[in-house]
Amino acid sequence: MPRIQFSLPEQFVFATDIQIYISHVNQGGHLDNAQLLTLVSEARVRFFKSLGYIEGDVAGYPIVVGDMVAQYKSEGFHGETMRVSMVPQDYNPYGFDLVYRMECLDTGREVARGKIGIVFVDRASRKVAKVPQAFVARVSALAAG
Repeated sequence: MPRIQFSLPEQFVFATDIQIYISHVNQGGHLDNAQLLTLVSEARVRFFKSLGYIEGDVAGYPIVVGDMVAQYKSEGFHGETMRVSMVPQDYNPYGFDLVYRMECLDTGREVARGKIGIVFVDRASRKVAKVPQAFVARVSALAAG
């Protein structure tokens, strides 16, 4: 299987710091792959919160994760603080990719990068919904600011 490769954007609109706890570390002594998803999910929740939303109500619509990609660049270790930077990209009619980079705050070492496919859902029909323009406007204001 070919390796996943993709480039990062030049600019991110959001960043949050998250410490690696002992429960995030596997028997190999480094950040567990399943726990990477947990840390990135926490950062995703914080991203939406920074915009004034909860995931169950983003400009009137709940969101779901359609897919997720991770590419490891180095190990993360217990006690290190990770900075997770994010930016929405590649909008389609029903969602976008939330691109992320995770790097060690102390060393600047990149630990992982990836993207999360976000999809908006109509609460009543439980079918995909169009990306709300109010959400796009808030993200655009972040990028311009």
